[in-house]
Amino acid sequence: MSAVIRPLTGDGSPPAEGEYAQAAEVSGATRWLYLSGQIPVAPDGSLAPDFTGQCEQVWDNVETQLKAAGMTLDNLVKVTTFLSDRRHALENREVRIRRLGGRQTALTVIVTGIFDEAWLVEIEAVAAA
Repeated sequence: MSAVIRPLTGDGSPPAEGEYAQAAEVSGATRWLYLSGQIPVAPDGSLAPDFTGQCEQVWDNVETQLKAAGMTLDNLVKVTTFLSDRRHALENREVRIRRLGGRQTALTVIVTGIFDEAWLVEIEAVAAA
């Protein structure tokens, strides 16, 4: 049996803006994958100069780690996004919605300092299979 991930929103919850779930219930999981913070650096060491390019690279890196475990974006349960500046919030939402293609994970977005000042975004995640 493989994991079943069910997005949930309890009655009386505030509306979720940006296509995410207030909670994600997992049943039947036999494997869990915890992804370290994925950074916006490409395999060749390059760094896109703009937010969208960096965000796309981070999602590419997330998918690379999922693939290494025999998983896909369908296996994501929880995503935590770290933004260097809240001005990137809407652009981040647009990239996330496009990349997840209707999948609704539990989600947290945190505006904070990031390890390297050149990095505008970092994403960590949890997946189940």
